[in-house]
Amino acid sequence: MNSKSYDRITERIVSLLSQGTVPWHKPWHVQTGLPRNLITQKPYRGINVFLLMAMNYESPNWLTLRQANVMGGQIKPGEKSCPVVFWKPMQVKDKESGEDRKIPFLRLYHVFNVAQCTGLKNIPPADVTAFIQTLPAELVANMPQRPVIKHGMAAAYYSPTNDTIGVPVRDRFETEDHYYATLFHELVHSTGHETRLKRASIMERNGYGSDPYAKEELIAEMGSAFLCGYAGIVDRTIDSSAAYLEGWLKQLKEDKTLIVHAAAQAQKAADFILGHNPENQPDNIIPKITVPAKREEVLA
Repeated sequence: MNSKSYDRITERIVSLLSQGTVPWHKPWHVQTGLPRNLITQKPYRGINVFLLMAMNYESPNWLTLRQANVMGGQIKPGEKSCPVVFWKPMQVKDKESGEDRKIPFLRLYHVFNVAQCTGLKNIPPADVTAFIQTLPAELVANMPQRPVIKHGMAAAYYSPTNDTIGVPVRDRFETEDHYYATLFHELVHSTGHETRLKRASIMERNGYGSDPYAKEELIAEMGSAFLCGYAGIVDRTIDSSAAYLEGWLKQLKEDKTLIVHAAAQAQKAADFILGHNPENQPDNIIPKITVPAKREEVLA
C-alpha cells in the first residue's frame, strides 16, 4: 500500500480538525448533491466526498489539471488543488503459491473545482440522475434486511447480540432531523452484523475506547452523514466540542489508515441501507483488517 497517500489524506483531515472543521459534519448542497467529476459526471465516493465538501465550493463539479487542459481550460493563478484517492487493484504473484492475485493499492490524484478554472469548452450537461433525494422515513422503511427498531428507550444504541436498535421517542429530540440523524447512525452500526456486511469492527470488538470501537464510531458518523445527505438533512445537532476534536485528532495521528478505511466502510454501509448496488468501483475495495476478537454488546 502507498503509505504516502495515507499520510497526505490524514494530514488534510487533521489540518481541518485542528481548525475546528469536522469534514463529516459538512452539509451537502441539497440542490446539487454529491461532488462529481465534470467529465464523467460520476459522483466521488468515500473519503473524497468529505475532502471535496470541505472546500466549500458552490459547484459540485471537479476535474484534474489534465482534464482541464483537454477541455481548453487553465487553472487560475494561485489556485490550489484538493487531493482525492481511489483504490486500484494491482496484480502480484503470491510468494508461497506462485499464483497471481490482486491487492488494493491506494492512488492519490489532485483535482480542481470548475470555479478555479477558466476557458473550459464543451462542458458536458449535468447528469440530473446523479443524485436523487429520499425522504428520511422512506429511507428507513426501505432498508433491506432492516433490524428491529424499538422506540421509547432511554438512549440510542445498537445491540449486535440481539440485532436490535433502540431509540428514544421522536419528541425527545430537538428536531425531527436530529432524530433521523441519530437513527441513521445506529442503522449504519447494524450493517456490520454477520447477516449483512460482516464488518470486523462490529463482529470482533474489544470494548469501549478500543481501536475497533473508535473505528466503528467513525464509520457510523460518516455513514450517517452520507444518509443525511441523501435525505436532505442539513440542520443536525452535532458535537464539535474541543474534547470531541481532540479525541479524533489523537486517533488519526496514531493510525494514518483509519480515516480512509473508515470512510470506505461508511460508504459501503450507506450503499447497503439505500439498496444501492454500485458498479465495481475502486474505492469499494477495502483491505482486510484484523482486530482483536471480543464482542461489545451495545453501541451508542
